[in-house]
Amino acid sequence: MIQLPIYLDNHATTRVDPRVVEAMLPYFTEIYGNAGSTTHGFGSAAKDAVDEARAKIAAAVGAKAKEIVWTSGATESNNLAIRGVAEKHAARGRHIIGVTTEHPAVLDPLAKLVQRRFKVTLLPVTASPDPQAGLICIDQLAAAIRDDTILVSIMLANNEIGAIQPLAEIGQLCKQRGVLLHTDATQAVGKIPVDVEALGVDLMSFTAHKIHGPKGIGALYVRSRAPRVRIEPQIDGGGQEGGLRSGTANVPGIVGFARAMELCLAELPAEAARLCGLRDRLFKGLREGLDDVVLNGPALGLPGLRLPGNLNVSFGYVEGEALVIEMRDIALSTGSACTSAQPEPSHVLRNLGLLEDAVRGSLRFGLGRFTTTEEIDFVITRAVEGVRRLRTMSSMA
Repeated sequence: MIQLPIYLDNHATTRVDPRVVEAMLPYFTEIYGNAGSTTHGFGSAAKDAVDEARAKIAAAVGAKAKEIVWTSGATESNNLAIRGVAEKHAARGRHIIGVTTEHPAVLDPLAKLVQRRFKVTLLPVTASPDPQAGLICIDQLAAAIRDDTILVSIMLANNEIGAIQPLAEIGQLCKQRGVLLHTDATQAVGKIPVDVEALGVDLMSFTAHKIHGPKGIGALYVRSRAPRVRIEPQIDGGGQEGGLRSGTANVPGIVGFARAMELCLAELPAEAARLCGLRDRLFKGLREGLDDVVLNGPALGLPGLRLPGNLNVSFGYVEGEALVIEMRDIALSTGSACTSAQPEPSHVLRNLGLLEDAVRGSLRFGLGRFTTTEEIDFVITRAVEGVRRLRTMSSMA
């Protein structure tokens, strides 16, 4: 029995796993001390929980505990990394490299830096319908690095089309050229294997609410050696997090973050395979039921190029927003959740070279831990019916 509404917007946020909630609850009403106030047992117990969670999060991404800085989420982590490097290293250079398909939490800080006389180069991505659509060209990155380049910021996995960048190769190149590498790994951590040493990144942003953890808690990995990365703090106050991010620790959130990560790693191989199967079933059903359904982003059949739970498609002769309204009992998105208040079509799809009609006719399906086969089959039926109805209405207008 299908329970409505069906949630397929897991790139925007995820339902908190009940096991995560269970781990968090004692830190609201029992172990509620301030982790920075350790002159008594309440504070000491909270600090112990924070320390344990930090160690777990660090181990999950191949880092050391001291390299994990707590933040309020990936947006703050991105700002701290990008602005922090820019301000700390401005005397050495003022050139930064990004990618046109980055999340606004990266593009907007870069735009702010341009206003402060920094130079920013945004690399293009491979256009559709290439099987590697959405990925950058390593040679173009190599050509873009200059003597005054201080930072390269490239997201590991795209939030709209699921494209997974060749970050290990990018990391090797940046190391050879003596340039720091930051990655927004918000959509990747917990969904694919992520190891900061294997990827060669110097800074990495990620958050809990994309992996069935709570909102309001994120982290920034800051490399401590070879090289030791120095950044300028963006929030001053109590000197917490090694002076990099002041503020009272969100103990329940931190505990929930660690528990969510623990569950993701334990279930990752099986869950990734399950989501790939459901995603492919969804696309196959849409293609069999409708004409003019086009995949946006990397090919589904090439391993390692796309997030397991991501499907982005364009429906010919249909407005994506109209289809979302038509399927009110299914939670879907036409693009990034952080740009939903802006009427402009997806900048990611535009940078894939899609025409305006294809961009406006796109939908992003985000599958997650609680998505079932029965739900996918229901969504196929509803989408096919909805598209056919809208196309009929359009032809009669």
